[in-house]
Amino acid sequence: MARLTGARPVAARRWGCAASAFLLLLLTVQAAQKADLSGDATAATINHSLTLLQRLQELLQNGNGSDSVLRVRTAASEEAKVFHTHQLLLSLQSEVFQSLLHNQSTITLHEPPETAALFEKFIRYLYCGGVSILLHQAIPMHQLASKYRVWGLQRGVADYMKTHLASESSQGHVVGWYHYAARIGDAALQESCLQFLAWNLSAVLGSAEWGSVSVELLLLLLERSDLVLHSELELYTAVEGWLSRRQPEGPVAKRVLRAIRYPMIAPSQLFRLQAQSPVLARHYGAVQDLLFQAFQFHAASPLHFAKYFDVNCSMFLPRNYLAPSWGSQWVINNPARDDRSTSFQTQLGPSSHDAGKRVTWNVLFSPRWLPVSLRPVYSDSVSGAVQPVRIEDGRPRLVITPAMSSPDFAGVSFQKTVLVGVRQQGRVVVKHAYSFHQSSDEVPDFLAHADLQKRTSEYLIDNSLHLHIIIKPVYHSLIKVKK
Repeated sequence: MARLTGARPVAARRWGCAASAFLLLLLTVQAAQKADLSGDATAATINHSLTLLQRLQELLQNGNGSDSVLRVRTAASEEAKVFHTHQLLLSLQSEVFQSLLHNQSTITLHEPPETAALFEKFIRYLYCGGVSILLHQAIPMHQLASKYRVWGLQRGVADYMKTHLASESSQGHVVGWYHYAARIGDAALQESCLQFLAWNLSAVLGSAEWGSVSVELLLLLLERSDLVLHSELELYTAVEGWLSRRQPEGPVAKRVLRAIRYPMIAPSQLFRLQAQSPVLARHYGAVQDLLFQAFQFHAASPLHFAKYFDVNCSMFLPRNYLAPSWGSQWVINNPARDDRSTSFQTQLGPSSHDAGKRVTWNVLFSPRWLPVSLRPVYSDSVSGAVQPVRIEDGRPRLVITPAMSSPDFAGVSFQKTVLVGVRQQGRVVVKHAYSFHQSSDEVPDFLAHADLQKRTSEYLIDNSLHLHIIIKPVYHSLIKVKK
């Protein structure tokens, strides 16, 4: 960086003004040329924009013709970083700089160490319109963009965060990004992080970032029925570890433990938890009624249990469990080729009373099914002619039906969930989750916007479609008996 001095020579100031005027003139001329050449068959564009960007980078690097100075200080250091800049370029990108540099050429900015470390990259963006960042730099760069109201960079960093949720990092980053989004009020980024955590929870439970989950985020996750994980016992084990590390106050621990869906845990596992879990022993009084109700649920017939207890609540609704008794993975090789089918079995319900009962499911996948509106019809104008139909007019279709009916189905309906896995930044993650109920056999809008004909489709992993089909039995009260 050029050394900071007192007043700039008059010639240098004039050079800076001339450079600014030249830049404005150049942009104006380019716009006029584009307008003049439109519609002319002999038109050609001479583009030296890369050269212009290189010159702008040299302006920043060498400080030539600088008419403003930024001094960036941190509380941890007495020495300031000095940037010789050009007021026009900063003001074009940031209304904050426009205000700060009004009637003064030198300003001192106070930044925390993490944003000060990226300030040179930030200034370079203001000159060249581009910047490269890493996962751990996303939050401080977003903070700089927000503080100085550089809206394009702010949106760009937020988009970067949404598309890099699946990236590998040693300590994890999605939980931290969620907390940051909640703090600044970015609802879209917050929802993207929350959905990613819910659909890929098993990976998060075993990572270093699980311990950094806040109470608010943990309770938000626990109330969701779309969590994707191996089993409810896996969730309890992770929650137990979180409680042991964080040691929250009694009311918080009670809320967390009461959000576990104990009826979804087998009685043998519940007995083991009662005997061996230090957390459960410490807070047993907070969940004693739920454990007793869970044992009743497993001991009685679901129909009989539903006469006396409200089963139409989240406690008796399964989450998206990946264990084999709840569904099956299906990898469809070359899914654009032709129709496929498969079958699998699930347990009739989560109650131990239904442990030995199985339901067989048949699944049909069609890569190019045509909706009724696009099917060929005969035309009145030309005898026998039909409307042309292109293969690409069809869309993927998935139909899931039970192979039989049974009296055991009374009081039970089935919610079907289809998870679609994709590879992002080297990891397989859940990109979509489609859910529908027993009244419909077909997944609505299944991969409606996916182009499975292309081998480069983001929905394909090594030219295969990765699905996981989950069947969630839901009990309903048929007859109410007064207690």
